[in-house]
Amino acid sequence: MIKFLDLKAINDSFEPELSGAAKRVLDSGWYLQGNEVEAFENEYASYIGVKHCISVANGLDALRLIFKAYIELGIMKKGDEVIVPANTFIATILAISDNRLSPVLTEPELSTFNIDPARIEEKITEKTKAIVLVHLYGRNAMDPEIERIARKYNLKLIEDNAQAVGAFYNGKRTGALGDISGHSFYPGKNLGCLGDGGAVTTNDDELASIIRALANYGSGIKYVCNYKGLNSRLDEIQAAFLRVKLKRLDKDNKRRNCIAEYYCNNIINPEINLPVNTQFFSQNMDENARLSHVWHLFVVRHSKRNQLQEYLRESGIQTLIHYPIPPHKQIAYKEWNEIRLPVTEKIHNEVLSLPISPVLTNEEINEVVQLINKGVF
Repeated sequence: MIKFLDLKAINDSFEPELSGAAKRVLDSGWYLQGNEVEAFENEYASYIGVKHCISVANGLDALRLIFKAYIELGIMKKGDEVIVPANTFIATILAISDNRLSPVLTEPELSTFNIDPARIEEKITEKTKAIVLVHLYGRNAMDPEIERIARKYNLKLIEDNAQAVGAFYNGKRTGALGDISGHSFYPGKNLGCLGDGGAVTTNDDELASIIRALANYGSGIKYVCNYKGLNSRLDEIQAAFLRVKLKRLDKDNKRRNCIAEYYCNNIINPEINLPVNTQFFSQNMDENARLSHVWHLFVVRHSKRNQLQEYLRESGIQTLIHYPIPPHKQIAYKEWNEIRLPVTEKIHNEVLSLPISPVLTNEEINEVVQLINKGVF
C-alpha cells in the first residue's frame, strides 16, 4: 500500500533531532510559554517576513482570534460581512460565524480552486469589512485584482495560510501578503506538529498585542484581564518540534514541487483534469514563481471520482477527498443548504487528492502515474 501521507516516515526522517528536542523540553522543566515558544515565534516571523508571530493552539483558533481582535478594536461588529471562498475547509467559515460575523460565500475559479477575483466586487455591500484569502491546497490566492478591490473599499485582507506555508507571491511569502494571517501546524501540514498548533502573523503592532492577550485568557499581565479571551497556546514541546522542522521546510517544499511536476508531466489519462498545466513548471520560471504553489495537496478532478478512488484503493494506492461536502451543504449551516454554487459543487463532486509528501519515493510516484494512466472508467 502506498500511503496517502506516511507521517511516521516523515517524522522518522527528522531523527534524532526530534527526540533531542523532546528531551530538551523535558529536562527544562518548563512546558508552557517558555524559551522554545519564544524562539519559534521569532524564527517563524523571520521566515514569513513579518514583525510578529503569536503562536496559538490550532489553526481555527488563529482565525477566531483575528476576528475577535478586530471586534475588540471596533473595526468589526456583529452582523458585519466577510467575503470568503465557498470552496474551503469549514474552519475558515466557522471562525467568521463564531464571532457573529456573516460569511459571504464566493465562488472559486475551477482552474485554481481558489476564490475567483472577478466575483468579489459584486459581493461587496456597506457591511463588508474583510476578504479572506484561503491559499487552498498550497497555492497562493493573492491576485492584483484582489489587492485593488481591498484598497478601493478599504477592506481588511486576512490570509488563511493553513495549507501554503512557504509559498510566494511577488517575492513575498504567503502569511505576509495581507493585514494578518492565520496558520495551522496540524500534523499533516507541510510544517506540522506532532499534535496540534497554529499561529497568527502580522506587521500590525496593536493587533498583535491584542491577539497575544486574547489567546491568554484576555490577559497581557498575569491575572489582569482586559478582554474576554481564550486559552489558546502552543506547548513548549510542539514549538521545539516545529523549530526542528522549520529548518528543512524549503527543502521539503521543493521535493513536493518535483513530485507535482512529475505527476503533471506524466499523467496522460485524458479523463484526468490536472491542477496546473505543464507550462507551470517551465524552466524559464524563477524560483519564486515555481513556489507560488507548495503542493500541500496534489488534487486532480475526474467526473467519476468515486470509481477512480476505488480503482486506486484496490490497486494499493491510498487517496483522500478534500473535501467531499462543501460548507454550504453541511448540516451545521442548514440555512445555506438550498443555495446553488455550481462551481463549488462541481469541485467537491470531482476532486481527489493523490499521495504527495517529501518521503514519497520515485518508484512510488511512478507506480501512481502508471496506474492512473491505465485506468478507464
